[in-house]
Amino acid sequence: MLNHQSTYIYIHGFASSPQSIKAQKFKDFFAAKNIPLIIPNLNKNDFYHLTLTRQIQQISTYLENEQNSVTLIGSSLGGLTATWTAEKCKKVKQLILLAPAFNFFTHWLKSIDKNTLNTWKKQGELSIYHYKYDQELPLSYQFIEDGQTYDETKLKRSVPTLIFHGKHDEVIPIELSYHYTKKREWVKLIELDSDHGLTDMIPKIWKQIKDNI
Repeated sequence: MLNHQSTYIYIHGFASSPQSIKAQKFKDFFAAKNIPLIIPNLNKNDFYHLTLTRQIQQISTYLENEQNSVTLIGSSLGGLTATWTAEKCKKVKQLILLAPAFNFFTHWLKSIDKNTLNTWKKQGELSIYHYKYDQELPLSYQFIEDGQTYDETKLKRSVPTLIFHGKHDEVIPIELSYHYTKKREWVKLIELDSDHGLTDMIPKIWKQIKDNI
């Protein structure tokens, strides 16, 4: 059940924003229960220097002054950010992950043309479509270098975790969530008949969330 004494934070996905469909829908659902949903802007008006480390530090810094127990709700790369934050911050008591981007950097790099990847590394930046701004924005190659330093086998803190993942996810295969769940008995995976966005499943996901946290 939802706890009015807890703090709930939604962490949006890569090249997304607090104004995303999922973020705003969940904000409305929480508001209907008179519970605020905090949605930090991970872009920080500086998408170029975005890294996983920066996202983790941003959420962790916010939690330093938090007195309540915390539930993190993370979408895609935001889900990976939430998981690493929970590993380091004991105030996080629960995780809700929406198509979490486990093994993101290895999987994503495989999908990028080798010439494009070499150009990115050589020139130091690559144009990435950003959904908030509806245009391509440059992203530093540091995003890749930083992400590759994270070893997900070291995610061992037993934080109760609920994962929602679409069986037809074309961005982050559901198999990556299967693999993550396999040796972590504190993680529950719910398969959905949907794609990476999960926007058609938001009401169903909300029902599970309000019944489980």
